[in-house]
Parts: sequence; C-alpha cells; structure tokens
Amino acid sequence: MRTWFITGGTPGGFGLVYAEAALEQGDRVVLTARRPAELREWANQHGDRVLVLQLDVTDAEQVRAAVAAAEERFGGIDVLVNNAGRGWYGSVEGTPDETVRRTFDLNLFAVVEVVRAVLPGMRARGDGWIVNMSSLAGLVGVQGFGHYSAAKFALEGLSETLRQEVEPFGVRVLVVEPGAFRTKAYAGFQDEPVRETVDAYTGLVEGIRATFADQDGKQPGDPGRGVRAVLSAMNASVPPQRIVLGGAAYDAAVAMHESALVELRENKKLSRGADF
Repeated sequence: MRTWFITGGTPGGFGLVYAEAALEQGDRVVLTARRPAELREWANQHGDRVLVLQLDVTDAEQVRAAVAAAEERFGGIDVLVNNAGRGWYGSVEGTPDETVRRTFDLNLFAVVEVVRAVLPGMRARGDGWIVNMSSLAGLVGVQGFGHYSAAKFALEGLSETLRQEVEPFGVRVLVVEPGAFRTKAYAGFQDEPVRETVDAYTGLVEGIRATFADQDGKQPGDPGRGVRAVLSAMNASVPPQRIVLGGAAYDAAVAMHESALVELRENKKLSRGADF
C-alpha cells in the first residue's frame, strides 16, 4: 500500500481524479487544497485512508507543515503528484509584473518547495515517484500564455535534471504533458478581466480569452482516462520519462519535435562550424 501526496485537489480537476485512482488500487491519499472544506464530504466517504490538508503551495511554511503531517499520519510519502497550477493570459510584453511573478511562483517555485520537502523521506527509503504535471505548453509555446509556457518549459528542464540526480536513490520522475482536458481549468476565463498593459495586444488577448471561455466544457481530454494512462506509464517495465496526454496534444508534440529536428539538421554546418 502506497501513500500519495497530491497538490491542487480542487473538485473538477486532475488532483481529485488522481486521488480516486489511487484509492481504487488500495492506496492511501493525502490530498491538499487551498479550500479543503470543498473536499470534506468526499473525504468522509473514504475513512482513514484519506487525509485532506489545507495548503497554499506558494507558502513554504505550509508546504513543510503539510508534508510533516502526511508523514506523521502515514509514515512516509511514496508518490508525489505536483498538480497545483494554473495559467493567466496576457501578452509577453504586456502582462503585469504581479501576474508574471504569480505565474512562476505557482507553476515553478512551488514545485521546488514541495519536492524539497518530500525528497528527504524518499531518499531515506530508497524509493519513490515524483509526478510533475506540466502541459503541452511546456513543449509548444502558446500565444497569450507566454509566461505560463515559460514556467512549464522551466519545469520540464528542472524535472529532467532532477531525474538524473535522484535516480541513484531509487526515486523516479515522470513529467505529464496534458493538452485540453475537461477539467475546470477554463471555467474562470469568461469572468476574469483582461489585465493587458499594452494596448496593441488588447484585441489579441480578448480573442484568446473568448476562445478559451467558449471551449470550457468541450475539451476533448477525459481526466479519468488521462490519469489511467499515467498509472500505466508508472507501472511499465521501463517507465517513460514523460508522457503526452490527449490526441491533439500528441499530434502537436510530434509535429514540434519533427520540425525542430529538420531545422537542427538544416543548420548542421553552422552548428558544427562554431567549434575551434
């Protein structure tokens, strides 16, 4: 029986789906959320195999306290799912500084804090899984979400390096790159005001907001199937380092990698000619 520590447990999101999948296979779950009251009824259905904790992952003290509470309750954390995150829209030039910093605080620096808090226990036991929820936007820059894309690109690089560092201790790292999934990720776009500081981009950003708001509830990705794919990847004889979720995301990722490889080879002489 493994113990899962999952961030971002908002109802209607990937976090809760991970929790339910873990419980279905007989594991225990620590599910964290900024508003844990929303999970109280759900938690009561599962008894002592579930611990729900209040956690703002951007608060380092709360992170350390939540991990300590999880370890005290269940004796250790076997699977960490860094699921908390979200994107704010705006142009690269015109997104307010506060929003830029909030984007990186939540999608990158918070992951670092949670990993730092959980890893000592995993290293001591010589076993563990770290599942970092990235995005297709961590592979392909998404117009209007440049800073979110940048944070997810950084998470990809961080995860790749982390994988190399912790592998000798028996800890594995998996990066998950979903496309558009039918969670509540797009639910607030319609009501969220445009905070674009450069007028030249206002029309573009408003159009992007309208597009995402219109797609809410119509996304092709099934969160349940997505999580089952992640579990299958973790249980593979040779687990992948990353997995793209969703058909459209897969097509976009393949096209991006193939295009990049063509460009790389076309510029082979320039690249090799830069040496002494």
